[in-house]
Amino acid sequence: MIFAAAALVAALTAGMGTLAMRAIARKYNIADHPSERRINTKPVPRAGGLAVAGAFALIGTLLVIFSAQLGLSAGSGSAELTSDGAAALLLGTVIAGVIGLIDDRYDLRARWQIIGQFLIALIPIAFGLRIAFISNPFGAGDLLFPDAIALGVTIFWTLGMQNSMNFIDGLDGLSGGISLFAAVTLGVIALPTSPLLAALSFTLAGALAGFLRFNFYPASIYMGTSGILAVAYALAVLALLGTAKVAAALLILGVPIIDALFVIVGRIAAGRSPYTPDESHIHRRLLSYGFSHRGSVLVLYALTAALSILALLLTGSATLYAFMGLLVVLGGVVAYLSRATERTSK
Repeated sequence: MIFAAAALVAALTAGMGTLAMRAIARKYNIADHPSERRINTKPVPRAGGLAVAGAFALIGTLLVIFSAQLGLSAGSGSAELTSDGAAALLLGTVIAGVIGLIDDRYDLRARWQIIGQFLIALIPIAFGLRIAFISNPFGAGDLLFPDAIALGVTIFWTLGMQNSMNFIDGLDGLSGGISLFAAVTLGVIALPTSPLLAALSFTLAGALAGFLRFNFYPASIYMGTSGILAVAYALAVLALLGTAKVAAALLILGVPIIDALFVIVGRIAAGRSPYTPDESHIHRRLLSYGFSHRGSVLVLYALTAALSILALLLTGSATLYAFMGLLVVLGGVVAYLSRATERTSK
């Protein structure tokens, strides 16, 4: 089956690329060193996610070029994957990875990181992609956005995805595994209307699987900013294309999105920078509560898997309601873990 074959080839390509990136990172000291922001106790090579971006872009480009011969329809109407859409996805992922690699190599200041993220957020717009509407949570039909608002929402969506995945990237294999679940689910959603878009989603999942072989606990290489920005960008654009709705992606990626929301609001409320390191992330709270490193990751995998199934079952405004419900539930869980940790530490 072409979908399984694409995923397998991407996994093998990403695996070999990860080994190469690990050797390069060690040679040039591109590594995460122990600090208050990190849980590793020794330097670990990073920038491994660039192998994911490269494998995805390479195999994805071949799928697009030979889509007719492979019998992969691009779809039709609003579900069609256009050449501009494919270019935005594949070329943009590579650009995001390269921008992230600069940070991996030189540890840029926050202001330069933000500028890089903003430039990445402009790529979909340059190719004509917009979030032009969302499902109406108050009734039937969709809420249409004027073009200026659509531009702002699209930038916000892409920036938000980058920061959400960056914030959740705190345990071995966590961000990569969550992204894998998301890519598979977006592929299943796209399958009935655009097999080519589905194949690209499964290709991203395969590339992530190849990388996770080396990134799951105990990791021998980290995704790095290059991987985080590239994968977050790919997921953000996959949700913009075809029928892979943004509302569905909100639910599937509810864990990193809501975690980022809580962390940012909490830090600002405390009068600190949103980028100040602390123990407020949900994965950090699970560790403090007594879960092991591997156990914390598996708990969040299970939650993401459940949300992915829910996203496949729900449509339209029901997906938004589910996301709001998740916001309340995760808020309660975070509050409980916080109080339980405080009682234990006394």
